[in-house]
Amino acid sequence: MSKRDETLTGWIRDTVDRGATSAEEIHKSIANLPLDMLERNGLFEQTAAEVRKIQDQTLGAVYDLIRDVNERVSELTSDLLPGRPSDEA
Repeated sequence: MSKRDETLTGWIRDTVDRGATSAEEIHKSIANLPLDMLERNGLFEQTAAEVRKIQDQTLGAVYDLIRDVNERVSELTSDLLPGRPSDEA
């Protein structure tokens, strides 16, 4: 793979990873809004805490999977774009 291809592949991988992290943070913030309201109002505090724990685990697993797929696609791209002398020109 040429240096340009390596740089582009790395940039895309890092961009998708940062995007997934940002999306996960936003997703968790939005998902926590109703739980925050329940807890602030003293309603279903224990249930809200349990739901939050499950919700965080689930969201974490989803976004970890996205990052894993991103890494695998990056590896596949590296394998499919081998450097050849004609590519370096």
